[in-house]
Amino acid sequence: MSNQQSMDKSDILLDISGLTKSYTANKTALSDVGFTLHRGELVSVIGPSGAGKSTLLRCINRMIEPTSGSIVFNGTEITGLKRSKLRAVRRKISMIFQHYNLVHRLTTIENVLHGRLGYKSTLAGMLGRYDEGEKMKALNILAQLEILEYAYVRTDQLSGGQKQRVGIARALVQDPLLMLCDEPIASLDPKSSRIIMGYLRAIVDIYGISCLVNLHQVDIAKEYSDRIIALGAGKMVFDGSPDALTAATIEKVYGMSAQDKAITPQILQEPINA
Repeated sequence: MSNQQSMDKSDILLDISGLTKSYTANKTALSDVGFTLHRGELVSVIGPSGAGKSTLLRCINRMIEPTSGSIVFNGTEITGLKRSKLRAVRRKISMIFQHYNLVHRLTTIENVLHGRLGYKSTLAGMLGRYDEGEKMKALNILAQLEILEYAYVRTDQLSGGQKQRVGIARALVQDPLLMLCDEPIASLDPKSSRIIMGYLRAIVDIYGISCLVNLHQVDIAKEYSDRIIALGAGKMVFDGSPDALTAATIEKVYGMSAQDKAITPQILQEPINA
């Protein structure tokens, strides 16, 4: 785990302040949210459905336009960037989705290579033109995620856990500095959930890629995170270490006890070797 106290400003990859997203005068999804994310840090965002977790991630990569506030990524204020400069920034911010967001009629390797589209011209992307280096990189990542044998299998033939590993591979082949993970284990069983979280933890520790993960499972967040942020009704109600997240805070966030939020633990072995 990262030592938060040893980090300084030069370690900051993402700096958010005053982030607000209002859809209507009566519907505010985020209200004055602010925090920093350091390089090589895994931070989980918890909170009930409708708390603003998904909106937060989509504001960071500007899939959703913030109403106000500042988002500084890798030293660049991105809230006002125009299309070409935003495209360059997005190359370094990959995303993993709850429902995988794969093209199921395509093979695993074809889906993974879609992570390189941000580096391609429109024509090259449409024609699926990838060089040998990109293909080898994709295959190596699939090997690390232990699904190389499925490289040329259509993704509609894979299990949920395997599909999410394809999503992780697609995110990694992008060469990101930051991975945004929107409920990456919400559709998985407990064992598969811990396998996926083990991969994310190993990616952060081995490659130094920062990871911001939306989760509903408090016990999972406490086990795998360097830091936890809690949102409630679009506002930040907690930002601290897993050990500092008390039962009282969990009850405040969810209106239920930590025991009610727990799932059965399972043993997980380290999935990626250094």
